[in-house]
Amino acid sequence: MSTHVVVNPATEEAVTEVGSASVEETDAAIERAAEAFPAWRDMAPGERARLLRRFAALVDDHIDELAELEVRNSGHTWGNATWEAGNVRDVLNYYSAAPERMTGLQIPVAGGINITVHEPLGVVGIIVPWNFPMPIAGWGFGPALAAGNTVVLKPAELTPLTAIRLGELGREAGLPDGVFTVIPGKGSVVGERFVTHPAVRKVCFTGSTEVGKRIMAGCADQVKRLTLELGGKSANIVFADSDLAKAAAAAPMAVFDNAGQDCCARSRILVEQSAYDEFVSLLEPAVQGIKVVDPADHSSEMGPLISAQQRTTVQGFVDEVDVAFTGSAPSGSGFWFPPTVVLADSVDQRIWREEVFGPVVAVMPFRDEAEAVQLANDTEFGLSGSIYTRDVGKALRVSRAVEAGNLSVNTHASVRYWTPFGGFKQSGLGRELGPDAPNAFTDVKNIFISDEGPA
Repeated sequence: MSTHVVVNPATEEAVTEVGSASVEETDAAIERAAEAFPAWRDMAPGERARLLRRFAALVDDHIDELAELEVRNSGHTWGNATWEAGNVRDVLNYYSAAPERMTGLQIPVAGGINITVHEPLGVVGIIVPWNFPMPIAGWGFGPALAAGNTVVLKPAELTPLTAIRLGELGREAGLPDGVFTVIPGKGSVVGERFVTHPAVRKVCFTGSTEVGKRIMAGCADQVKRLTLELGGKSANIVFADSDLAKAAAAAPMAVFDNAGQDCCARSRILVEQSAYDEFVSLLEPAVQGIKVVDPADHSSEMGPLISAQQRTTVQGFVDEVDVAFTGSAPSGSGFWFPPTVVLADSVDQRIWREEVFGPVVAVMPFRDEAEAVQLANDTEFGLSGSIYTRDVGKALRVSRAVEAGNLSVNTHASVRYWTPFGGFKQSGLGRELGPDAPNAFTDVKNIFISDEGPA
């Protein structure tokens, strides 16, 4: 088995080596999952629920351990990493209620009774990105397992450590062999095999739109079910009637959280022209006040980028434009990049149109509500966004007009595990989380029972 060196992005020091599965090893894991499926599907719903609750309890017992792994492996701040581990626990607890509530319908018909049932698909392949390794894994395997599927999960090469530990905790919780398997490896090997192996009946992928399109094309060959959560270029729309001090104070972490490596990042700020100068003047001290230090320091508010390659990519965007102001960042080892603000002067600038995936935000004025909506929608993406205004009617109108799957008014919260999450346009396909997520891992079967006796 080949190996991959896992690096701490805050220090550039090696953390450990992790094996990379071959095609043959991936096939063996998928086949074990397929063998485990009938018994897991047929397990009493209450027993499946009990195992998921036990899994959640073990995650809760290991919150600090998982967070410490994520700080070292991903450069996440301690605050973020503990929230992320807690999110896995919460998702498992939430979906532990689903096995006993996977109800169908009784539909009135003539000549008998018609019922529907939700049948699990089989083996589900989950491909997890490096930016949020724990939550995005849980958003997939929690509802998939609850619905009666078995899961094979590929973490990102750069950030496999917490997924591996979650796999171990699942076994400790009593999940039967083959029900939940973590397979570290390359996307071109393991991820590709999820797409092509006929026993994998659904693929969940979170990552770039470019790769998502290739996965979607590959899944078409077997008409394989698919959920995609892809890129974003979300807008934070600030109207002049809003609380500008509150909007400016909140704007930095809406894009710089996780060093901007967030598909929901509000990386475009649209400000009503009459409030533009005041907002920018309030934004500067808010940006400069962000504490960017080693994420092992529990007071850190922003950590490093994930890799030298990512830092080079982000720098390439910034080199093309004039920077208005920046925050601070450590010097020396680590893939650091300061929080950076650009005053955009054209919608054709690459930094305005493309996903930077780093701590860079572009600010642009707008004249009126109609132009705000037009600018917000002038993108191939449609994942998230925020609207700041005191006018409830305006908030409702703009929320309905902006083409995005997740919008927040006077806040930047995008993700709650009990509400649906997903994108419009090229930001994705399908929805994760919320009460209906387990149904996305099932097929609906319609059964008609005639009330006529035997012939």
